[in-house]
Amino acid sequence: MCSAVAFHFSSPASVNWLQTLPLQREQPIYTTRAHVFQIDPTTKKNWVPASKQAVTVSYFYDSTRNSYRIISVDGSKVIINSTITPNMTFTKTSQKFGQWADSRANTVFGLGFASEQQLTKFAEKFQEVKEAAKLARDKSQEKVETLSNHSQESGSETPSTNQASSINGTDDEKISHVGPEAALLKSENEHLKSVVEQSNTNAKKQETELQTLRENNARLVDALQESSANVESWKKQLSACKEESDTLREKIAELEAQCNEANQEKQKNAQLTVRVQELETELQDKEQELENLRRQAEIIPQLMAECESISAKLQAAETKNKELEGRIEGLQMDINDSRQKQGNMKGELKKFMDILDGKIDELHEVRQGLSKLGVDN
Repeated sequence: MCSAVAFHFSSPASVNWLQTLPLQREQPIYTTRAHVFQIDPTTKKNWVPASKQAVTVSYFYDSTRNSYRIISVDGSKVIINSTITPNMTFTKTSQKFGQWADSRANTVFGLGFASEQQLTKFAEKFQEVKEAAKLARDKSQEKVETLSNHSQESGSETPSTNQASSINGTDDEKISHVGPEAALLKSENEHLKSVVEQSNTNAKKQETELQTLRENNARLVDALQESSANVESWKKQLSACKEESDTLREKIAELEAQCNEANQEKQKNAQLTVRVQELETELQDKEQELENLRRQAEIIPQLMAECESISAKLQAAETKNKELEGRIEGLQMDINDSRQKQGNMKGELKKFMDILDGKIDELHEVRQGLSKLGVDN
């Protein structure tokens, strides 16, 4: 994991953020890559990107504390340090985006994945870790309840012994029946006993508290030594990671330069390939055009013969056309003459009809006159 992250220290104060990194007792149980976002603390609506690119997001398990954390580091910046509790819920808001709220950090984290499968796997792992955290909390509560029950039982045994002693009685109580001085001594004796018992109880409590403080102090010393050792170990690991990261960056720069050169060569090759294809296409077009010209050259003699034949036929047709035009002009003149004669005949026929109508009218009048004569006779 160190080879993928580069860390830089500008001053000793920058070591404080190591407390948020996974300790040696914490083991990674699942790792993925995603774009990290946090909710805008002002609007509580908009997302603010916490990483410029996809970064590593990991689940860590602390076997000593029996706790789980989600940790993500971008360079020398810790962008996620969220302890999983049973009350947390991971929500899928889209096919590639999910979020959860962290009340301790007072923010809402969002993760954008490259695929829906990665989001589903992260959500399933979140549910598993949540159930494990719930079981750990239930077990710790059972231990606390068991310890409290034992303490109550031990506390209830003390007054029973005192009660037994009061029932059996003491020599002082037996002597108290002798006189008032004995009664005064009895009361002072009881007062001294109560003071001694109270002092013994306080001494036991102080011894218990002192023992607890010693144990806590020892634990703190061990934790401090462990943290110091972890810090030194992390310093060494970080320096090694930094050197490895610098080496990888140099290699990446070299590879990028080589990739750029290769891309330029690829572009040139692609341009040359396109130019070659264009030239091949032009060559095929020229060859096709040349083939067409060859075919046309082969049929030129035939076309010339056909052209001469057509020219002869055209001349004959023009001669016939002239003859037909002459005939048409003669026929047109004949038609005009016939039309003129027909007009003259129509005029004469009209005149004849008019004369005939007059004759018919005269005959009609003669007939009527004859009819009248016949009637009179």
